[in-house]
Amino acid sequence: MQDKFQFEPDDGLAITSLRELAKAENECTRCPLYKHATQAVPGEGRKGAHLMLVGEQPGDKEDLAGRPFVGPAGRVLDQALEAAGIPRTEVFVTNAVKHFKHEMRGKRRLHKRPNAYEIERCKIWLDLERRIVKPTAIVALGATAARSLFGRPVTIAKLRGRMVELPDGTAAFVTIHPSFLLRIQDDADKEREYRNFVADLRPAARLLANAAA
Repeated sequence: MQDKFQFEPDDGLAITSLRELAKAENECTRCPLYKHATQAVPGEGRKGAHLMLVGEQPGDKEDLAGRPFVGPAGRVLDQALEAAGIPRTEVFVTNAVKHFKHEMRGKRRLHKRPNAYEIERCKIWLDLERRIVKPTAIVALGATAARSLFGRPVTIAKLRGRMVELPDGTAAFVTIHPSFLLRIQDDADKEREYRNFVADLRPAARLLANAAA
């Protein structure tokens, strides 16, 4: 497997552990998002995990806790992982952007989608996570995660349901972000989309099972 990650000469090449990586992420000023976030939210899981899940960015709960996917979307993800036969303890969970981007609405902090510049400036951290963890497969949850993973805008509908091999040989899958399910009002529509989401995770579950065997 070839190492095809690209880095600026002085960016992160000496980082070899997840602990060092988390420290570097918390000191990151590569884009302005750090100015209004509580902290960076590093990926979570063990080095050597065969499966990596990549979301968009931390939400309000994650920003405060310093951990990925611990809010409402995280609960949906946990439920779907269990339904797909994927133990969350066996995966590395992270986000394409490590700081919470938001706008104030009264006292509430409302999510704002990261822009292309912010995604690109944060891509080094995802690349380093991949270099350290060395997952066999990666699932991109949503368009922001997919853009970071592939290095270009992608359409979820075009890639959903099939495996794409990344340049370094890693198997990649693209599906929706679990927060999408939280926004669906109709119960029947929500149940259908949830089943589709679980179905999207099952090929990754099979690769995880084979890698662990």
